[in-house]
Amino acid sequence: MKKLLFSLLLLCCTSLVFAQRSYKFQDKSLSNKERIESLIDMMTLDEKINALSTDLGVPRLGVRSAGHSEGLHGLALGGPGVWGGRAIENYKIVAKEYPTTTFPQAYGLGATWDTAMIRKVADIEAEEVRFYAQNYRYNKRGLVMRAPNADLARDPRWGRTEESFGEDPFLTARLTVAFVKGLQGEDPNYWKSASLMKHFLANSNEDGRDSTSSNFDDRLFYEYYGYPFYKGITEGGSQAFMAAYNSWNGTPMTVHPVLDKIRKQWDMEGIICTDGGALGLLITAHKAYKDHTEGAAAVIKAGVGQFLDNYRSYTYEALERGILNEKDIDKVLYNNYVVGIKLGLLDADVYSNPYHQIGVEQSVEPWTKPEVKKFVREVTAKSAVLLKNSKNLLPIDKKKIKSIAVIGPRANEVQLDWYSGTPPYEVTILDGIKNAVGNDVEILYEPSNSIDKAAIAASKADVAIVCIGNHVYGTRADWKYAPVQSDGREAVDRRALTLEQEELAKIVYAANPNTVLVLVSCFPFAINWSQENIPAILNISNNSQELGNGVADVLFGDVNPAGRTTQTWVSSITDLPPMMDYDITNGRTYMYSKVKPLYEFGYGLSYTKFDYSNMQLSNASVDKKGEVTVSVDVKNSGARDGEEVVQLYVSYPESKISRPNKQLRSFARVAIKSGETKKVELKLKAEDLAYWNTNAEKFEVESGKINVMVGSSSANIRQTKKLNVK
Repeated sequence: MKKLLFSLLLLCCTSLVFAQRSYKFQDKSLSNKERIESLIDMMTLDEKINALSTDLGVPRLGVRSAGHSEGLHGLALGGPGVWGGRAIENYKIVAKEYPTTTFPQAYGLGATWDTAMIRKVADIEAEEVRFYAQNYRYNKRGLVMRAPNADLARDPRWGRTEESFGEDPFLTARLTVAFVKGLQGEDPNYWKSASLMKHFLANSNEDGRDSTSSNFDDRLFYEYYGYPFYKGITEGGSQAFMAAYNSWNGTPMTVHPVLDKIRKQWDMEGIICTDGGALGLLITAHKAYKDHTEGAAAVIKAGVGQFLDNYRSYTYEALERGILNEKDIDKVLYNNYVVGIKLGLLDADVYSNPYHQIGVEQSVEPWTKPEVKKFVREVTAKSAVLLKNSKNLLPIDKKKIKSIAVIGPRANEVQLDWYSGTPPYEVTILDGIKNAVGNDVEILYEPSNSIDKAAIAASKADVAIVCIGNHVYGTRADWKYAPVQSDGREAVDRRALTLEQEELAKIVYAANPNTVLVLVSCFPFAINWSQENIPAILNISNNSQELGNGVADVLFGDVNPAGRTTQTWVSSITDLPPMMDYDITNGRTYMYSKVKPLYEFGYGLSYTKFDYSNMQLSNASVDKKGEVTVSVDVKNSGARDGEEVVQLYVSYPESKISRPNKQLRSFARVAIKSGETKKVELKLKAEDLAYWNTNAEKFEVESGKINVMVGSSSANIRQTKKLNVK
């Protein structure tokens, strides 16, 4: 009854307010362009300058606010970053906690290679941000979601690798498109939330990020670094992104002319915002302008319409000094309200928006729903990558063991990174194993080998599970804090790829040869000793509220792992080019590396076996605007049902220009029952074979024969055919 009364009250209030206010920009029979221009014409200068922040609201005219939220792997409210603000309780300032569904880090989401699943993850985020924005108990803003991160993890030393879907532009683009569509929804007129992608462009070094320049040519801009953003806009439908701190070829991205260029090329009409504090860094770090006033004017003139910085006084001063005019502001405000109109902020009638009922008529808190919790567990298990499984140590048969030693610093915690929200609950790996075995199996837990406790526990157990990995330092606000050489985070790049905790794995293995290594990590490690010695290795990312249950589902065989690496795991840090070498053709990523890796891109094992045969092309030739269907029979010849990630790569033996050694161009995660054969069909579009012709300034497809390769990883190619491109 209370909910009904509230809905009636809201309807009455809305009707009364807008009965007295009828503005041209509220008329939905007009074009969006006419509506936005009408609104801007009615705004005062003060209102316009205020709208250069993340607040698009104009209270005088009844235009609602939007605000920004973080959402790389679940809506971030509360959490280590104290997203959503602080509150005063008992005369003390404390973080205000808002529970939200918390998924594995973006790095783990990428490892699923599952676009449908990624889209659903983002849809749940959008549901929750709408709920918080529209439920009367919360009334939080934040409908513009700073997600996904479309940056490419070209180097495993990058401190923010955890935020990325991986090193490959095609895979990252597909997952970016899925995430954008999940955030924005399926309605043709309205968005559930708005996707603001991060960080444009080539932001993959943390040390010196506020002043360094990422240097590479136009081909790599269009084919590599810019490609996921391009697809996120032109195919996903995003109309917003954040400009990166760094420069590209000497010009800071916050004021780079390419911003205006891609607005025209990619039909990008929406928001471009600065990164936090970027205006100040233009002056203090890049030293691009003599003062903040000149910097603010340059940012707006470059097409950036939202500041995550102190900008108001400098903007007023720029107007007074004549280095900025009101039309410059109007131009970027138009871009801001392209997003605002899709969120329904300019509408008088909120009920025309199909998402208006979330949190009002649909008042059940989304993060409490059993089906949502079950889905997080499924995503977590599907993100696990089985790196090694000699002698079939995994899965563990609960009926054949009496004791398990669970050992290590990552065993009894769920680490939350800086961009995490506040999960409604957390299941550690220790908890998950206990949940799986119940009272029938003895659990011996030791967090470390203090006075030989880990070795003793391992020696007493039938199986030892050692849980090690990096620390995310999510609760540390001092950005430069990362005391362990192999750890990284925002503002700190990794200085080593070896894992010092591997010493604990050596001790456990010496005490018990039936040792399973669970590597909980945000990025690749050079675990050469473990790969050579330990029988079974499982990799999973941090942060999921269902971390423990997801890991246990894989360890005990309730889920057959099918996650795949999204980066090349090198054997040594010396296999990498210099950190600031952004020209990936100099031996970086699986596309150009000449060094055998520890684990190749796209790698991951299963508890069953898959055989490939009968690869066919729907046509032997394809024209430059066409596509071909590549089919292959995949048989599950093992004893367990499972999933296989079928990957399609191409190479260009007849190319007249420099091309990658190999490129991913299609993939599918497919469930196949034991003994079953499935014909897997993959679409190969000719446009995906294009390179960027710098002289013509466009993508072009070369004529000639190409190799079409299908396999289970970038290095494990099972079938190959020639395709003629006409």
